[in-house]
Amino acid sequence: MKKLIVLTLLALSTFGAFGQSEKGHKIVFQMATADEKEQGSLGRQINNVLAYWPEAKIEVVVHSAAIEYMMKAKSVDKENIEALMSRDVTFAVCRNTMKRKGVSEEEIIDGAVFVPVGIAEIVEKQENGYAYIKAGY
Repeated sequence: MKKLIVLTLLALSTFGAFGQSEKGHKIVFQMATADEKEQGSLGRQINNVLAYWPEAKIEVVVHSAAIEYMMKAKSVDKENIEALMSRDVTFAVCRNTMKRKGVSEEEIIDGAVFVPVGIAEIVEKQENGYAYIKAGY
């Protein structure tokens, strides 16, 4: 029985677990900080990944203290976010955070998607084979 379990785990790690599928790498980044240096590092990290794996599927889940990162009038990284969106990087903004902070969809950078619960979105991505990365340092 132990051999069967070990072989099953080995097969899973070889065929698609840990953020890689037949279709390539899938990564979900969590951005939850107001620290502008860490927000800036997210763009560099994603660009590095895309330089190495151009076909990687990437989603950034933005919630909590990072909400201003995605706001048209307050983001210090708006141009970089838009450039990443043009490369098919998805930016998913948490509606719970928006509600708590009194932020409307119209205030968010165009092209973002909205998810009901940021943490739940991250969990669902992981359940669907995405590798998890906490953005920042």
